Amino acid sequence: MSDAANRFRELVVDRAINGPGMAGSASRRAAFENHGVDEGARALIDKVARHAWKVTDDDVAAAKAAGVREDEIFELTVCAALGQATRQLDAALAVLDTVTNPGAAHGETRDLANDGGRR
Repeated sequence: MSDAANRFRELVVDRAINGPGMAGSASRRAAFENHGVDEGARALIDKVARHAWKVTDDDVAAAKAAGVREDEIFELTVCAALGQATRQLDAALAVLDTVTNPGAAHGETRDLANDGGRR
């Protein structure tokens, strides 16, 4: 992934977690990590992180009934989605790195540009 893409992704995550918002930064960080989320939003945020396609109006209504405001629900949902996307991207990049540089998992390095394509 390019340095520019990484930089923009980091800026988006930082803004979502630490930028201005109705939910506190600690709550947004918890949603991003899907760990330590307040009880009222916990089920919704876990569902967003694990099974986003299964989220229903009832899930949102349950969070609202538990006292979570709509603006907070939106912010926490965005952070949960960004967190899960980040974990999935990091896992995929780690696999690609292992495939293209098998010794990396054991602390070895390999110069693919200068090995003539030999394995």
